[in-house]
Amino acid sequence: MDTLLLGCPSTAKRPCCTPPSDPLLVTASPRNSILKPDPMDRLLESFLGLSDSTSTLSLDLSFDRLLESRPCDSDQNDMIERAMRLGSVLLEAGKRSARKRATMHNAVVWALPPDLTTKVFSVLDTQSVCYAAATCTLFRKCTMDPLCYANIDLTAEVPRVNNVVVSTFIQRAGKVLQSLKLGIVPGPTASPGSSQPLVYTIRNSADAPGFSWNDKRSRQGKESFSLTRSCLSSLSGDSDAPGARLRRLHLYNIERMDNAALCAALSACPSLLDLEIVGLFSSDSHVELRQTLESVSKYCHLIERLYFEASKAGRDDSLKWPTCNDLVKNCPHITSLALRGFKLHDNKVRVLVKGFHKLKYLDFSTSYSITGGFLRNLGGDAGGNQLEVLILRDCMHLKEVEVARMCTAVIAGDFKILRHLVFNLSSLDFTVPSKQDISNREGLASAGDWYHRCYRTRDIPVKQLLEERAGFCLVAEFPPEGRLV
Repeated sequence: MDTLLLGCPSTAKRPCCTPPSDPLLVTASPRNSILKPDPMDRLLESFLGLSDSTSTLSLDLSFDRLLESRPCDSDQNDMIERAMRLGSVLLEAGKRSARKRATMHNAVVWALPPDLTTKVFSVLDTQSVCYAAATCTLFRKCTMDPLCYANIDLTAEVPRVNNVVVSTFIQRAGKVLQSLKLGIVPGPTASPGSSQPLVYTIRNSADAPGFSWNDKRSRQGKESFSLTRSCLSSLSGDSDAPGARLRRLHLYNIERMDNAALCAALSACPSLLDLEIVGLFSSDSHVELRQTLESVSKYCHLIERLYFEASKAGRDDSLKWPTCNDLVKNCPHITSLALRGFKLHDNKVRVLVKGFHKLKYLDFSTSYSITGGFLRNLGGDAGGNQLEVLILRDCMHLKEVEVARMCTAVIAGDFKILRHLVFNLSSLDFTVPSKQDISNREGLASAGDWYHRCYRTRDIPVKQLLEERAGFCLVAEFPPEGRLV
C-alpha cells in the first residue's frame, strides 16, 4: 500500500487514451512513468461503495449462492476459509490505515516538539512509557529514546515479565541506565523500618489479589513470566555496558537467582550507590549473604545504601569476620545499612557499626542472634556517633538490660544525632511518634534467661529519656501478654 499514489503526478506524461477523471488510486510502473488503473482498486472501491443497509444482506445472499455453486464440501470449506482470511486482511488494512492517519493527525495537532515529548516521557514510570508507545507511531518513536528507560521499574505483585523483556529494556537504555528494579513485591511496598516483610514466593503467586485466571492458566506447565539467573546478564559487557553507570539496583524475590549470576552482575556495576535485595537469601536458595557482601566489597566501592532481607529469618549464618572487615575497608561511604532476618552475632555487627563512620541508618530487624551487646560503648569515639535511626524490631534474643543500658547512654550524652529508635511492645507505657523502634512481638529477653520475656518498659528510663532529649522518638510495642512461640 505504500506504493499507491493519489491521482497522477503533474510531471508524468499522459497516455494517448486519457482515463476519465476519478479519484481512483493508481500505481506507477517502475520502468516508466505511465500510470495504469489497478483493477483491484476498482473492485475494492465498488465493494466498499455498498451502503451499510444493503451490504450485509447482499453479501450474505451472494456468498450463499457462491457456496451452493460448489458441489463439493471441500470446495465449500475452502471458500469459507478464504473469505475469513480475506476479511482479516481487509480488517488489518483498515486498522493500519487508521493508525497512519492518526499518527499524521497527532504529528500536526500535538503541541510539543519530539525532543520535548521525549523529555516528558522520560519522567514517566516504565509502565506508562509502554502505554504511550502503544498509542501511535509518533509516540512510539519518541519512547524509543534511551532517556525513557534510564529508570526501569518492572516490579509487580504477580509475575509479568521475563528475561527477554528485561534485556530489551536494558538495551534500550544503554549507557544512560541509572536505576533498575525487578521482581515481585507483594502488596504495597513497606517503607524502610517497617516490620512488614517484602518476601514473596512464586509458589503462592497465583493466589495473589489481581492474579487472573488467564495468568494462572498461562503459567501451567511453564513459567513464561519468570525471571531466572540470566535476567541481569545484559548489564555486563565492555566499559560502555549498561551496568557501568547504574546507580540503583533493587531485586525482589527472584527465586531462580544464584551467587554466580548475582556476583557477575555486581562486577559490572562499579558505580552502584544503592543496592536492595529481598527474598533471595535462605537455606534452600542459591544466594548467601557472605558471598553477596564479598562481591559488594570487591566491586562496588561507592555504595552508600545496602538493604538485604532474608526470605526465612534466622537461617542464613554465612557472615564471617573477614567479610565484615573487608566491607568496612572497601566501602567507607555506606550511610544506610539494613540486614533483616539474618543470623547475626553481636561481635560481627559491632565491627560493621564501628567501622562505618558515616552510618546514619541501621536496621537489624528480625535478626535472630542479636542480644544488643554491640550497643555498649557506642555513640562516642567507639563509633556510631553519626547514627540517626536505629531499628531492632522483632529481634528474638534482644535483651531488656541492653536496651536500658543504651537509653541511659543516650541520656548521658552519647548518640547526639540519634532521633529514631525502634524496639517492640503493644501495651505502651507512653505515647510518642514512631521513631526509635525496639518493638518485639515476643517481648524482650531478660538478662539471665531469654525464655523469660519482658513486656513492660519499667526498667527502661523512657520518661527521663524523652525529657532530656526533646524531639527524640522511641517506639517499643509489645503484646499485652506473653505469647512466646
